[in-house]
Amino acid sequence: MEDLQLKGYAKTTQRAYLDAVCKLARYYAKSPDQVTEEELRGYFLQLGQVEHCARGTLKIAISAIRFFFAVTLQRAWPVLGLIRAGKEKKLPVVLSRAEVRTLLGCVRAPVYRACLNTIYACGLRISEGVAVQLPDVDGERKFLRVRGKGNKVRQVPLSESTLESLRAFWKLHRSEPWLFPARLQPRSRNDDGHVYIGNLRQAFHAALLESGIKKEATVHSLRHSYATHLLEAGVQLRLIQEILGHRNPATTAIYTHLTAEVRAQIVNPLQALTQNL
Repeated sequence: MEDLQLKGYAKTTQRAYLDAVCKLARYYAKSPDQVTEEELRGYFLQLGQVEHCARGTLKIAISAIRFFFAVTLQRAWPVLGLIRAGKEKKLPVVLSRAEVRTLLGCVRAPVYRACLNTIYACGLRISEGVAVQLPDVDGERKFLRVRGKGNKVRQVPLSESTLESLRAFWKLHRSEPWLFPARLQPRSRNDDGHVYIGNLRQAFHAALLESGIKKEATVHSLRHSYATHLLEAGVQLRLIQEILGHRNPATTAIYTHLTAEVRAQIVNPLQALTQNL
C-alpha cells in the first residue's frame, strides 16, 4: 500500500489492487510473497481459461499482481511479461441526444439528476462527476477543473446553461466542499462526503428502465455520447481528446466510427454498389 501511495495511485485503485493480491493469497491459502512463479502462471491460466474472467477484472488482477511482485518484491520473473488480458474489440454504447434527454428526465432524486447532467454536459467519468467541488467551477472563464485518472488535472469547458444549473443547484444546499453532497441522497445518514458511486449507478439504471430505452447503457455511456455528439457538431478530434483527458489519440479516434456524419458519407456509395443486385 505504501508503494502504491508513493506512486500516486488513486485510493480506489489502491483498494482494487489490494483486493486482487488478497484474492491470489486466498487461492493458494498462503502469504502472496510465498507464491512461486510457476504457481503464478497457473493462477492466471485459471482466471483466463477456466473462470473466463471479464477482461476488466483480468486487467486489474494483472496490473495489481505485476506491481506487487515486480515493484514491491523486486522479482524480475519472466511470467510477469507474458500475462496479458487480450484486446477487446467492442464499440461503446452511445445514446442519441433525444435519448439522453429522455433518460436524464427520468432520474428522480435531484442530486442524482444534477450529477448525471454534469457528467454528460462535461464528458466526465463517474468518479470525476461525483467528486466535483465548489472551487472546481470557474464561473468567470466558464471552465470546470477536473481531477482525472492518475491525479492528472484538466480543464473542461462549461456551457452557460450548465454553469447556471450548477449555480442553482448549489444554492439549494450551500454545502461545501462537494457540489453533490451525500447528505442529499434519499435515506441519507448525513454523510459529509460526496454522493456514492454505487447509488448513482442504481439511479441511472432505474431511469434507464423507466425510459424504455433498450440499449445496454451505463453511466459511462453519457461520456461516450458527449464525445460522439461533439464530433458530430464539428469539434476537432484533437480538442475532444484534451477535454476527455485521453493520453492516446487512438482512444478518442473510436468515436469516428460512431457519428451520424460518418455513416451518412457511405450511404450514397453503398446505394450505388448495391443497385440492381
